[in-house]
Amino acid sequence: MSEHAQRNYFKLDAAETHSTASLLQRRIEERFPGCGLSSVATEVATVTQVTGARVAELSRPFWPLRITSLLLLGLTLVSLLYGLIFGVNWTNLTTQVRFADLIGVIEPTFGTSVWVGAFWVFTWSLETRWKHRRILEAINELRSLIHVVDMHQLTKDPERAKRPGPDTASSPTRKMTTFELGRYLDYCSELLSIISKVAVLYGQSFPDTVILGATDQVESLASGLSRKIWQKLVLLEADGSKALPRG
Repeated sequence: MSEHAQRNYFKLDAAETHSTASLLQRRIEERFPGCGLSSVATEVATVTQVTGARVAELSRPFWPLRITSLLLLGLTLVSLLYGLIFGVNWTNLTTQVRFADLIGVIEPTFGTSVWVGAFWVFTWSLETRWKHRRILEAINELRSLIHVVDMHQLTKDPERAKRPGPDTASSPTRKMTTFELGRYLDYCSELLSIISKVAVLYGQSFPDTVILGATDQVESLASGLSRKIWQKLVLLEADGSKALPRG
């Protein structure tokens, strides 16, 4: 196996993630045509596709800001050299220029250069901060999407599927069989997993402390809600019957 092929196993691929999300959307639609979870899965598949394009875009340098930063750096160096070259009479350095005169020229020149240099640092970091803001906004959208998935499984009660009873006027409609409820909950868990992988796409391309922290929070949130779903699945299989089939 080539070194390139080996490296692929250590990096999540955006195209493969989108392919997995699209396949899951089709599975949900085929099992539960027209259901709300299918619409959520469609949105998740769209997000995976958009994320791949967004990561590729943000990975490229933003040349207007970089060129501006380099120009400011050049201006800082030029201002220093100009003050030293034209501010001192170097031809008579040994007889006419005193140390105090030299300091009097260097001090204002250096002060100006510090201000220009500080603006250069600000401009150079502007690209990174702009990219971080866009990534954090996208990760926050993933958090919202996770909660949307959780809302869809909220009323899916395995006890009611196994032990049906009289409903109240405000009871949610429950028409799923035990098998269908198991598939529905399993699909919700898979959606949560895919959403957390979308966050990883940002973290692996921008391994900054802030981005990685936000990515870990999304993964923890998805894992916590997925555990709730699997507790429901355990209750569905708690009667000693065979494990619910997957598909």
